[in-house]
Formats: sequence, C-alpha cells, structure tokens
Amino acid sequence: MKALHIYAGPAARATLARHGLQPQHVGTIPGAAGGPKGLILGPLDRFVFGEWLPRSSQRVDLVGASIGAWRMATACLHEPVAAFARLEHDYIHQHYELAPGQKRVSAQQVSETFGRSLLAFYGGRIPEVLQHPRFRLHIVTSRGRHLLRTEHGLRTPLGYLGAFLTNAVNRRAMGAWLERVVFSSPEGPALPSSLPFSTSDYRTRHLALSEANFNPALQASCSIPFVLQAVHNIPGAPRGAYWDGGITDYHLHLDYAGAAMGGGGLGKGAGDLPSLVLYPHFQKAVVPGWLDKSLKWRHHASPFLDTMVLLAPNPEWVATLPNAKLPDRTDFTRYGNDLPARVKAWTTATRASAQLADEFAGWLDKPDMGQVLPL
Repeated sequence: MKALHIYAGPAARATLARHGLQPQHVGTIPGAAGGPKGLILGPLDRFVFGEWLPRSSQRVDLVGASIGAWRMATACLHEPVAAFARLEHDYIHQHYELAPGQKRVSAQQVSETFGRSLLAFYGGRIPEVLQHPRFRLHIVTSRGRHLLRTEHGLRTPLGYLGAFLTNAVNRRAMGAWLERVVFSSPEGPALPSSLPFSTSDYRTRHLALSEANFNPALQASCSIPFVLQAVHNIPGAPRGAYWDGGITDYHLHLDYAGAAMGGGGLGKGAGDLPSLVLYPHFQKAVVPGWLDKSLKWRHHASPFLDTMVLLAPNPEWVATLPNAKLPDRTDFTRYGNDLPARVKAWTTATRASAQLADEFAGWLDKPDMGQVLPL
C-alpha cells in the first residue's frame, strides 16, 4: 500500500509537469500545529533537511505554529538529522504523572514541564537558529485582545466563546479577539526578515525574534488554551497574553501565492521559476484556524495555496497504524499513566512513517504526474 499522497496547487502542478521538483525550487516550508500528529513527519523532516535541501543554496523561509514551530526551529540547528531524532524522542517520552484521583494534569504543570524541556533542548543553541545562513524562521503566535489580553479564570473562557462565535460568522473579524503575531529571525542587525506570505487576510503583527524572546515565543506558539498557560509579556513584543499560533493559523493556510505576486518573500526560484511552498503535512486539508476545525466549508484549498506542493499520508495507510489513527492528544487520556504503552504505540507509528520519506525520495528520482493530485 502506498503511504504517501502528493497534492499540488495549479501553479505548482505546472512547475512539476515541466521541471519535476528540485530542491532549488523551494522557497517556503510550513509546519502545522497539531500536537502529536506532527510526529508522523519526522522521517520526512530528516530527509528534506538532512539530505535533499542541502543540494541547493537558496534562502528558505520556515513558518511554524505549535509543534510545527518546534520542528522548523529544529531544522535551523546544526546537524538537523540528529536534532530531529532528539525532538522525536523527547516528544514521545514526555509524561505528566496523574496523582491518585487526579483526572487531568493542570495547565501550570504542563507549562512548567514543557518550558524546562525547551530550555534543555535549545540551551546554548539559539544563535544557531537565529544565524542560520539559509533559513529564516517565522514563529506564529496568537495574542489576546480585550477580554483575552490577560489570562483569567472567567474572562478567558468568555473571550474564547466570543472568538468562536465571531469566527463562525467571519474569520477575519476574529481579529477583534486574537491577532496573529509572527516572530521572525533577522535578516540583518535587529531587523525581522520579510514574511513569505501576504498579511492582508487577517490582523497581523510582525516582530523580531531574538535570544531574549526565542524561548517565550516558541513556548507561546505551543500553548494550547486551557491545556497550557498563556505566556505573558514576551520581550520585545506588545504586552499581553500569547497563546498557540494554531488558534489563528492552525494549518498555516496563508496567502503564499499573494506574496509571490506582490514581490514578497516568495519571489522567483532557480531559473526564474515560481518559488514553491513544500508542505509536509499530516492530512490533505489545510484548515485556516483552530476554531475552524468543525467548519468543513473552510477546509478546501484556495488561491492562497496555488504554489503549494503538499505531502500527506494516505488515509488507508493511516488506518494500519496503532489504534488506526495518527498519534494525537487523546492518547494522553487513552493511556493515562501507562507511559510504556503510549511510547510503544507512538514509536511504532513514527517508525512506519519512514515509508513516507522513502516514497517521496523515490518520486523525486522518477517524477510521475499521475501520482500528483489536485490540492
């Protein structure tokens, strides 16, 4: 059974039909929010960043939210293959012990444990990320406004209710409750790099990523409301509460094509070809925001994704994995304190996902447009 499905927007399909896919064609790589689902992309990450992209030399923008931000920051470290292997190990083995009678782990406990993990993972290595010679990292966070400007036991649930209702009517109007804040590694002294997507779709701030705010910004990007605590008052950013970047941009359904046409970060690739967005993802749908998960009419592709090549697991192959699904956050409840059982299930899934990388490498060697599906 084929594990990998390849999808492409119309502009990307035209490029693939004429030239195949070469590493120098890639201008942007997104990393989606989605918690443990991102584990399935480990072998693809190791192949793309460890073997394939090093065959080229162009600048590449890495855009990430939540676990996607952690993955993209890891790609900027020296020896990324080893770094991705450690990320996979650390994520699979994270554990939050439930005390007798305790039904769920507190947000404070998760935040404190996760914060220590990030400090250990990137300790002394932040300059590697910020000074990467080719990659520019863009960490997406969500900053609360009005009722959500600070985290509060009563105001926060009310604020998210307001955001949910507003978003159901008009996604852009949700900016009254939550704004997209992107922290970008610098192109020059203290200057954030240009963004590889247009920001006319949603209220956005663009700020410089630095050694002082790297860990708080990355932790904020991973801080799922009510599961982790918000990160307040990130250095170099407007005061307030910052949450998971997936709230505003769950799967980073961003206007990449608009940036290319407007002379933004995408520009042109090698040989004056359109610079492509290569997206290792865990499903075909690129859902705009976290609150859009139940709004199926927002799950379709749009012109924003015209330059995208998306790699996703075949749903029939996913059904062969433990529990007939990708790893996800429900497994923390499913397995409870039985850490060895969850580690076994997640390790089995991630080992099986090596097939995704193998099939992508095989397609690159012998491109077959019959295997490329419309996005």
